[in-house]
Amino acid sequence: MKEKSYSQRRACALAGIDPRVYRRRSARPADTELRTRMKELASERRRFGYRRLHILLKREG
Repeated sequence: MKEKSYSQRRACALAGIDPRVYRRRSARPADTELRTRMKELASERRRFGYRRLHILLKREG
């Protein structure tokens, strides 16, 4: 948009997305501690899927 000085509506039309999707802000919490711990567990236990990682995280509290 900045490089070609397109309006938001025009840029979204070219990209094929709805402008409301572009403007939408996520309402989810950041959960940075949980995400870092999940990445640590996933790197330690590479063969574990998300279900088993979930169980490990539930055990930790």
